[in-house]
Amino acid sequence: MQARIRRGSIALLIPLALLAGQQPAGAATAGDPMTGAFARAAATYEVPRDLLVSLAYAETHLDGHDGEPSASGGYGVMHLVASRTLDRAATITKQPVSTLKSDDAANITGGAAVLRAYADELGLDATARKDAAKWYEAIAKYGNASSADVARLYADTVYDLMTKGIKATTPAGETVTVPARAVEPDRGPYARAKDLDNPNTMAANTDYPSAAWVPAHSSNYAVSSRPTSDKIDRIVIHVAQGSYAGTISWFQNGPRANPTSAHYVVRSSDGAVTQTVREKNRAFHAGNYNRRSVGIEHEGYVDNATWFTDTMYRSSAALTRNIADRYGIPKDRTHIVGHNQVPGATHTDPGSNWNWTKYMQYVTGGGGGTPTNPHTAQSVCGSGFKVINSAALGTAGNVYLLYNSANGNNCVATIKKTNLGKATATSAYLEVKGKPRATDSGNFAYYAGPVKAAAADKCVKWGGKIGSSAHDSEFEHCS
Repeated sequence: MQARIRRGSIALLIPLALLAGQQPAGAATAGDPMTGAFARAAATYEVPRDLLVSLAYAETHLDGHDGEPSASGGYGVMHLVASRTLDRAATITKQPVSTLKSDDAANITGGAAVLRAYADELGLDATARKDAAKWYEAIAKYGNASSADVARLYADTVYDLMTKGIKATTPAGETVTVPARAVEPDRGPYARAKDLDNPNTMAANTDYPSAAWVPAHSSNYAVSSRPTSDKIDRIVIHVAQGSYAGTISWFQNGPRANPTSAHYVVRSSDGAVTQTVREKNRAFHAGNYNRRSVGIEHEGYVDNATWFTDTMYRSSAALTRNIADRYGIPKDRTHIVGHNQVPGATHTDPGSNWNWTKYMQYVTGGGGGTPTNPHTAQSVCGSGFKVINSAALGTAGNVYLLYNSANGNNCVATIKKTNLGKATATSAYLEVKGKPRATDSGNFAYYAGPVKAAAADKCVKWGGKIGSSAHDSEFEHCS
């Protein structure tokens, strides 16, 4: 279905705007060029403005990278991908591809146009288009994920950002904001996809206990039997030049002329880790070092330091420390290297914005202060949940009870403080009065949970355990 406003009616809208002394959608203003571009593009194509900004921030942190492509061929603030969203944006907006690649305002307009086209194909009418929650399937389609599970991960990231709110500074120094507001997305068919942020999707036999498992395409790595066949004595640090979900999806695509993968991908916002290639197999990530190394990709771009959060550093360092301990790799800069240090490498990642001093302090445990858990109860339970009670489990950690007023659900998560990165006995449970108890129990590196249940106007018991330290509540929080 064609967008009903994007062709003939747009031709009428623009002259009317000019008569009123305004600029057409996509035109920049001197004071707030990007803020204005988002507002105009959202109005022209009837896309919720905050959703449009959240998608752009998830993809690029509002950095167009001077028209240079991402690793997966995406351009500009909206990450318009060649032979897909870029070409469709050019067809709809009548803008040259070169302009869409390099001009922020045109790129934003192009992204909004493509989203509107997807919404029309999904049958969203004028009323539905006003509701950000109804755009979930269009957002998932925009990411062009390789599977429904990764598409859900992609779309959930966008909605989580909108829920938390955004205050971002563009490369030009402009501040763009999205006010925090709870949105319960209508996932449609994606409600049946795996939630890759849920510990229940973690494979029991991942090499790193707290990693989710999303396998790369078989053409993007070589089956091997390391360390029997080849000694593992290096860990290579990469920056993906793309988003977390986009990188995972890129590794799932194949075959292609330049097959690529890494063993792990780490997310910027909360340090979440996904394993895509078993350590015994050779990922195609570092040329001459493929046989001898484990590769870790990090969400983000080398020229934008905002991606390299303390949470990402700590989580990645815990992963690196775990790998080094298992293979007897010395924790030094000779054995833990950047992609740019690999002999024969043409890549520059992780780049000058990567803080090697901080990272190595976290890896070795020296000079970095007390290690902290990169996960919080809120990040484990997800969008809309707020802590309403907690209890200490000795010095080992805390168990938290959370509530989501938008859907009436409770959630329990047990967050470790000690033995971080090491799989130790940890559990969380939630019992709604009159219903069976739900429990998440096992050997976990950072947390147990989330355990969720509908509990509006119901009394609940909740608790958790780390090692021998436990908390068990009475029935409480009945309203």
